[in-house]
Amino acid sequence: MNLKIAVLPGDGIGPEVILQAKKALYAIGEVYNHEFVFEEALMGAVAIDKTGNPLPEQTLNLCLNTDAVLLGAIGDPKYDNNPNAKVRPEQGLLKLRKELGLFANIRPIKPYKALIEASPLKREIIEGADFTIFRELTGGAYFGAKTLNEEGTHASDLCEYSEEEITRIAHLAFKSAQKRRKKLTLVDKANVLETSRLWRKVVQKVSEEYSDVALDFLFVDNAAMQLILNPKQFDVILTENLFGDILSDEASVITGSIGLLPSVSLGEKNALFEPIHGSYPQAKGKNIANPIASILAAALLLEHFGLTKEAHVVYKAVEKAIEYKVVTVDLKPDSKFGTNEVGEFVSNFIFSKDDLLYFNNDNVSIGQSTIV
Repeated sequence: MNLKIAVLPGDGIGPEVILQAKKALYAIGEVYNHEFVFEEALMGAVAIDKTGNPLPEQTLNLCLNTDAVLLGAIGDPKYDNNPNAKVRPEQGLLKLRKELGLFANIRPIKPYKALIEASPLKREIIEGADFTIFRELTGGAYFGAKTLNEEGTHASDLCEYSEEEITRIAHLAFKSAQKRRKKLTLVDKANVLETSRLWRKVVQKVSEEYSDVALDFLFVDNAAMQLILNPKQFDVILTENLFGDILSDEASVITGSIGLLPSVSLGEKNALFEPIHGSYPQAKGKNIANPIASILAAALLLEHFGLTKEAHVVYKAVEKAIEYKVVTVDLKPDSKFGTNEVGEFVSNFIFSKDDLLYFNNDNVSIGQSTIV
């Protein structure tokens, strides 16, 4: 298979973690005779600094004319800490989602057995948790009309949804539930918000086409609590843009680190793969950022194009890295391994997965291992 992939390294640790994802894809290409052609482009704060635009037209055109987009992370404190900034890195991301029609963000949540103790939650609460969050991505308050009066004392963000916007992601979520444990939970605030009442009405209507899937409902405040109290109750969670943004980040604590979670954003024709973490500028250039989420985003990319065997090898490589504690300091505070070493471990496992002599615990340390 030949794939052209637009690579948007972005800001902060983005370039470092994306490099490790590219290493994994390169190894897969070599072993399984696929060709992945990468073309990099500017986006985010780095794009503003160089062009004045968080999503230059050249970048957008590239993304519209490739098979997939691989994104690192965007964001910079100089914009986060300046409420008066007219141009922000996040504007580029929102525009990219809109232009590519990426209406569904899918985030799998499943803790690794070897990392159960890394979670702040008790083992008995999270062990066995395995669910997926479907977040609507191009509607709601993030994309609604925004106002600010001349005095800067009154602001508004319009939250609006159409039946069509809800229906298309609902079908994706129900189809996913059919392949899993056949349960879907809609998270909303239907006791207060008119948009949430529309979500309930539309999702109930769509559910009639999926009689084998059990549908239930939770208000978002209760859902936030239940994610911590009993995450094992969930199978597929479906929700709107703002709620999904918050809940999916909350769910990351179940796995022990936000650096472990990838996501895919889908449209009718386009797909974007990325880690869910931010740009973490404090770690930039220090070789301490966890690249696993980006590597797993590459695995989701492989799955999306039907390369399930290849994706499984990437998953296995990550599991082996975690098993042998070849992880960054967010997962093991005294770890001697960094971003690059984790990426090298994964890519070398892909090349030599059947030769476990390369991966004995006595040799896996910086300066000794034959694989780093």
